[in-house]
Amino acid sequence: MAIPVEEAIAALSTFSLEDEQPDVQGLAVLLSSERYATNSPIEYSDVAAYRLSLGEDTKAINQLNTLIQEGKEMASLLYTYRSCVKALPQLPDSMKHSQADLYLETYQVLDLEMSRLREIQRWQASAASKLAADMQRFSRPERLVNGPTITHFWSMLKLLDVLLQLDHLKNAKASIPNDFSWYKRTFTQVSSQWQDTETMREELDDLQIFLSTRWAILLNLHAEMFRTNTVEDILQVLIVFCVESLELDFALLYPERHTLLRVLPVLVVLATSSEKESESLYKRVKINRLLSIFKNDPVIPAFPDLHLSPAAILKELSSYFQNFSSQTRLLSLPAPHEIPPRELQDYQRHYLILNHMGTIRAEHDDFSIRFASAMNQMITLKSSDSADNDWSRDIKGNMYDIVVEGFQLLSRWTGRIWEQCAWKFSRPCKEPPISDSQQNTTTFRKKKDLSRILSDMRTLSADWMANTSKADPEQHSLHQETEEMRQNTFYPRPVAPTAAQIHCLQFLICELVSGGNMRKPGGLFGNSGSGIPVEDLKQLETFFYKLSFFLHILDYTATIGTLTDLGFLWFREFYLESSRVIQFPIECSLPWMLVDHVMESQDAGLLESILIPFDLYNDSAQHALTCLKQRFLYDEIEAEVDLCFDLLAQKLNEIIFTYYKSCAASTLLDSSFTYACDDGEKYFVKPLRFDAIFKLRRVMVLGRTIDLRSLITQRMNKIFRENIDFLLERFENGDLCGVVELQQLLDILELTHQSISRFLELDSYSLMLSEMQENLSLVSYSSRISSQIWSEMQTDFLPNFILCNTTQRFVRSIKGTHHSSQRSSASTGKPYFYCGSHDLTMAYQGLAGLYRDFFGVPHMFAVVKLLGSRSLPAIIRALLDHISSKITGMVPKITALQEALPKSIGLLSFDGGIAGCQKIIHEILTWEAKSEVKTEVLHDLKEIGSALYWMSILDIVLRQIDTTQFMQSAPWLGLVPGNDGQVKHAYSDSTPFTTLLSAATNAVTASPACPNPSTFLVMSKQAEAASLLYKSNLNSGSVLEYALAFTSAALDRHYSKWSATPRTGFIDITTSKDFYRIFSGLQYSYLEESINNPSKKQEMLGDSVAWAGCTIMYLLGQQQHFELFDFSYQFLNVAEVESATVSHYQSSERTKSPNFLQGYEGILEAMRKARRLNNHVFSMLRARCPLEDKVACAIKPSGAPLHRMKFMNTVSAFETLPQRAT
Repeated sequence: MAIPVEEAIAALSTFSLEDEQPDVQGLAVLLSSERYATNSPIEYSDVAAYRLSLGEDTKAINQLNTLIQEGKEMASLLYTYRSCVKALPQLPDSMKHSQADLYLETYQVLDLEMSRLREIQRWQASAASKLAADMQRFSRPERLVNGPTITHFWSMLKLLDVLLQLDHLKNAKASIPNDFSWYKRTFTQVSSQWQDTETMREELDDLQIFLSTRWAILLNLHAEMFRTNTVEDILQVLIVFCVESLELDFALLYPERHTLLRVLPVLVVLATSSEKESESLYKRVKINRLLSIFKNDPVIPAFPDLHLSPAAILKELSSYFQNFSSQTRLLSLPAPHEIPPRELQDYQRHYLILNHMGTIRAEHDDFSIRFASAMNQMITLKSSDSADNDWSRDIKGNMYDIVVEGFQLLSRWTGRIWEQCAWKFSRPCKEPPISDSQQNTTTFRKKKDLSRILSDMRTLSADWMANTSKADPEQHSLHQETEEMRQNTFYPRPVAPTAAQIHCLQFLICELVSGGNMRKPGGLFGNSGSGIPVEDLKQLETFFYKLSFFLHILDYTATIGTLTDLGFLWFREFYLESSRVIQFPIECSLPWMLVDHVMESQDAGLLESILIPFDLYNDSAQHALTCLKQRFLYDEIEAEVDLCFDLLAQKLNEIIFTYYKSCAASTLLDSSFTYACDDGEKYFVKPLRFDAIFKLRRVMVLGRTIDLRSLITQRMNKIFRENIDFLLERFENGDLCGVVELQQLLDILELTHQSISRFLELDSYSLMLSEMQENLSLVSYSSRISSQIWSEMQTDFLPNFILCNTTQRFVRSIKGTHHSSQRSSASTGKPYFYCGSHDLTMAYQGLAGLYRDFFGVPHMFAVVKLLGSRSLPAIIRALLDHISSKITGMVPKITALQEALPKSIGLLSFDGGIAGCQKIIHEILTWEAKSEVKTEVLHDLKEIGSALYWMSILDIVLRQIDTTQFMQSAPWLGLVPGNDGQVKHAYSDSTPFTTLLSAATNAVTASPACPNPSTFLVMSKQAEAASLLYKSNLNSGSVLEYALAFTSAALDRHYSKWSATPRTGFIDITTSKDFYRIFSGLQYSYLEESINNPSKKQEMLGDSVAWAGCTIMYLLGQQQHFELFDFSYQFLNVAEVESATVSHYQSSERTKSPNFLQGYEGILEAMRKARRLNNHVFSMLRARCPLEDKVACAIKPSGAPLHRMKFMNTVSAFETLPQRAT
């Protein structure tokens, strides 16, 4: 069924198309060439309707405007001209036979460009002739035609300005004569085969003279002006007009002011060059006024990177005009490069925009307040009924004045930028940009009958035709008014005036004031014989200048576009040509320099406006297409915008990422560390706001809409992945001790991800981490971190680290193989890949440095957190397999050492004392030929002991984590301590958690208002499943007990080789084949060697050997054998007995003999330390793995060990030991 149109429209009206995007860009520029309202579509053709005899004037204006438009196109062609010769190929010697073809191709290319130059030459001659004829028409003594009007003045000045700019461009562009010389050379080569080339040669010679003669266009204009009739009058009138407009600042738009400044020195030279009345100019305009204007503006913008200097123009033209060369005061003006140092400082202070920023901000703030107030009054006026009373007229008049003032401010500020650029181009040095102000116009004209002029003015301005009366309704509504009030009543226009009407009104005011006397002293509104009272003259002057602004106010959109157009800051055609490069790098582009400055300064007030400099690209692209009409310039701008926006997105992401990472690092930094620092404030991050940038979904650049938020999100995901990859690579290029630093940096990165995820839709952090660890598969239990940890343990940690049992730490052996020297150097990452700011990075590196030289409990916490329950079992299993392989590998080595021992070894005798015992031990341990085997066995034991102790640290960490989790879940599971110290359940069949949710579910589902009871039922079932899950994890076993059981099963395979069964059933004290005998000898050997050469063995082995040996002996049931028959223990016993005997003898004889222990103190102390360490290990083993109940603990896929699972201690236990619970 079709929906009615009214309903569809009503439905559509309810949709909101607004979003939260802030307005951080300037006005969007449409790349179009539409005509604005100020360009009258009928070109003053309707002036004739007002019967003011301005036909000749209007015709001349239209003709001049056409020439101006053509001249601007010519100027654009010259400004954008680029050398063709640079692109010419250079033929190698092997292709010299093709030289003629190259000349022909070159001629054809250059001929197209030279044809355009010929067109410019012809056009300038035609324009100069028409301008001169126009001036001569209005310079006759007799008054034959009305005019010229103010509009006519502006057309003359603008055409003269175009001719001046063309001449200046022709002089400045070095590529034009260079290309012409090549063109002439190729023409000489090519034309030798042609016929009738005389005409072409003449044109070529004329063009050469035109291009090589400086100021050829102005010289031709001068010749045309004074060919038949003098034009001193009109030149002087134009000079007076320019001077008064500049002095009174009546040019609303800065381009108008720059036009006046550019043409004034040319007008002065042309007016002074006349042979008669050359001094009459300085009678009407004092020379001091001219000098003041030229000194106030020593440089004038001409093109984006080209400038003009009045002093330079006067000096250059003086050589062509003899009469002007006598004007020494004007010629003594210094050019920009000739300004004295004292005056130079004043000019620099004047032009530097930094010196005016305070004033500009004050003007901006004051105008914004008054403009907002005027807008509020206009809104109030629209809502009221009285639209034509005095109050409404005051409000409207005030609004007009406010808008004009706003345009004047914009014009002044943009003009400062133009003029500062011109100053910098005139004196390239180290200065920032910008300088001065602008405003409006002045006038002259004629005078006829006063009443007729006033009547015509009323007709034009108020649509009130002469000899007509008010309408009857109006008469009736005003019948109670007095006669005086009726006389002062006027009627506002229902529509705005046209350009032709304003043109005519200005003409009538000039007629009224001056009567057409161009030589009238005192200026246009000077009260000298006009017969108009002073007060009325002031009102006419105010009205006249308001008319000058009116057309700009009507087309305020185009006016604002002109006043805020800063596209000239991108163009650098002149310097591009002089630098002899194809294009400047992006670092030399001012728009990008502004963007880069905002990002480098990280000013919180500027960051939200970071896209505003991109409006310069919009302006420059608009100028390239509509004004210069050059597609290649637009293509260059577009290419630069693509690069700049890409760099902006990249740097903006880096800034945002760095800021939030610094905040995360500052948050996670230990507060006690910052309080202990004297300069702890540097670890706190200055707040920045990126909310506005995060909301930018529609950024307008060159007519394209870009989703900046989406770009930032994509690049942010990429940065996170790159950061994770860098941290993993950094860890992979370091040793195992760097795991703490890795865990700290990943924690910072995760908090950074949480902070940014509040504003952007980033990928899941766990997903990115798994992706970069190559651990996305559901059946994969390995990752880059786990692979690196195991690789480091296998190749570096177990071989090169030694255990210090006292501190529970592993440290790198000084004499061990420094595996770090074989590592590949880690790539230097970007600063923000660490902790954001430099200070925070140094702080965290200092903290990480505390953990760099050892491996202990903090490192194990980091390992457990990084690996998690998924990858930790793989490491445990790999370690156990490593222990098993080491035990298997030791079997032949132990056998070799067993064979080197005597068949029978008895107890050490007390008769010979410690010296005799040492001698006997040396006779028993004849392992000199087996030194390499002995060393390898010690290293294997060290690795086994290190692996077992690593398991014990892991067991400590896991128990602590389990305890923490138990304390958190116990209240919800209803677990309470019992009388016997054991945990018991307070609820028999449920938990507080499930009880609470079940009660809530029953209450909600029982309510009839419940919309969806099934959701609450599912929640209750999920609570029951969660309770069962947490309960199943309470009875977790011990990793260390599991490792000991696994080691015991591995030893059972070699039980017969390392533990001989007594034949008689009693302990055989003379056997030499058991493992405890081998370890006893090894222990004595390395203890003795550590005393004789302290730096040789102890630092390489540490306490891991004792852990491995004691564990193996304990699991083989040889602890008591070892404690009875160990060589070190017997040596200590002999030393104790001998010490007691000697002490008793000395006390009975009352004599003092030399110390019999001299030379043995070191080895005895080492043996005592070894015995204490062995006792500690045996006590731990008895507590964790009683021999009467040897068990193994399976590991579930989650990584948590199951509680005790008993296995028989048989040889087959190793093969049947479960890998994971099923």
